[in-house]
Amino acid sequence: MKITTLIENSLSQDKSLRCEHGLSFYIETKQGIILFDTGKSGDFIENANKLHIDLNKIDYMALSHAHYDHCGGVRKLFDNFKIKPDFYVSDKFFENSNKYYHSTDNKKLDFSCDGKEYRYIGIDFDKEYIEGKGIDIRCIEHSTTEIAEGIYLFSKFNRENHLEKINESMKIKVDGNYVTDNFDDEIALGIDTDKGLVILLGCAHPGILNMVENIMKSTGKTVYGVIGGTHLVEADEERIRKTIKRLNELNIRLIGVSHCTGESACNLFQEKCDNFFKNSTGTSVEL
Repeated sequence: MKITTLIENSLSQDKSLRCEHGLSFYIETKQGIILFDTGKSGDFIENANKLHIDLNKIDYMALSHAHYDHCGGVRKLFDNFKIKPDFYVSDKFFENSNKYYHSTDNKKLDFSCDGKEYRYIGIDFDKEYIEGKGIDIRCIEHSTTEIAEGIYLFSKFNRENHLEKINESMKIKVDGNYVTDNFDDEIALGIDTDKGLVILLGCAHPGILNMVENIMKSTGKTVYGVIGGTHLVEADEERIRKTIKRLNELNIRLIGVSHCTGESACNLFQEKCDNFFKNSTGTSVEL
């Protein structure tokens, strides 16, 4: 299996690639090619070309949650490639896609720098657009769904870890009202390897520990690696340290963080985890 990060916030050694606030993975397995998320703009397509990756070969496609920085390349992909992959989202994906970020201060984030109190951070397509491309939408309804031999999508994460609180700034607009987003639409991807299960995360809004521990409980599998967004950018140092401690206790042997992890968390992972690497645009991992 080979996991290539097509786009992410930072660059690896190849400075010819484009980076952005977003995330997209291209995974090559014996069972087929998987695209997990599409970044913010569609620039992952140009990066794929530079990396000699043929997006026409995609067999499976999954979107981790309905935020613009993970789904922003969907239209560019389907408008430029005549592909019809098995297309997976949570059964709550479209229902919860009217997403906003609420801010009353001047904190500059990728999606909150224009002075608006409520900034739209959802998706720019609907069910009809996907179906209009001749693609069947396959909704994930259970905590564990095996989409091919040894390839899983996980959802319905129980919030059991007191460290990982809901971010009250993340909202969904429902019938004209802004309600807190519980991220019931978030899914994660898991792939069996000889060393154990490898989990890929989009943003881990339900909490990285909630997600990893839920997956371990529901599958009974040993988790070898966790790669992707952790959303520890919003965490204080105590939570970051306790998160790293718990991941070490779980004997996670490969940790590659991306995107929404934040510099402080990356530095602490580097210090406290022997098997840590910064997962950047262009990074490839073979297992």
